[in-house]
Amino acid sequence: MRAIFTIGGLLVVLAIVGVLARKQLSAGVAPVTPGSTATAPATPQQQVQQFKNAAEAAMQQPRPMPDDSK
Repeated sequence: MRAIFTIGGLLVVLAIVGVLARKQLSAGVAPVTPGSTATAPATPQQQVQQFKNAAEAAMQQPRPMPDDSK
């Protein structure tokens, strides 16, 4: 009897995860970044270049110095 409830519970959880995954995949809306245009989709090469530019910009920012006011 306990095995039936276990398998039933697993099937319910699997169904919920499947429905949520389908909703996420069917949304198909990509987030718009400030530097990109929403009119034309970017090619994979452009996406790689945008990622490289964002990583370089993040690396150029100075690290915050700790406050030594003891």
